[in-house]
Amino acid sequence: MRIISGTHKGRRLTAPKTLPVRPTTDFAKEALFNILNNQFNFSEISLLDLFSGTGNISYEFASRGTKDIISVDTDLGCIQYIEKTKELLSMPIKAVKADVFKYIDSKRHKTDIVFADPPYDLETPQLNILVNKVFENDFLLPEGLLIIEHSKSTDMSESRNFEISRKYGNCVFSFFRMV
Repeated sequence: MRIISGTHKGRRLTAPKTLPVRPTTDFAKEALFNILNNQFNFSEISLLDLFSGTGNISYEFASRGTKDIISVDTDLGCIQYIEKTKELLSMPIKAVKADVFKYIDSKRHKTDIVFADPPYDLETPQLNILVNKVFENDFLLPEGLLIIEHSKSTDMSESRNFEISRKYGNCVFSFFRMV
């Protein structure tokens, strides 16, 4: 995995092969950040990265200047890798080991962007629970954005507060905003 832009532009990171992850491809990540770059000043926003895995998305935000980042994953190995990498790169990431669904039920903090990259085998009803909980538990600041990465075989266009989807190879980013 590679950091595409910012202070660590071009930096390659290699996660242990034992981690149960499917990192967002550089191609898809670059396309996502081209979209976000037109909407946000990264140094002025906060990020909640759910199902963070290796921390790939969190590192990209941190490299671009985001100072308030929380990365949540249930796998201890992923959390340990994020902790090690954030120290190595001096990044302001808080790594939290927790079940994502329990985390968004128990925590109450507002953020500009919630990014979720759940396992691709998570079915649409479970993804809709995630969408509903983010909005019901009031995680997003005004003008905030929920982004869910999912497989191209999943259609989220009927989900609550759906705005648009963008497809990049096998990866799809669905965007949601408060109406």
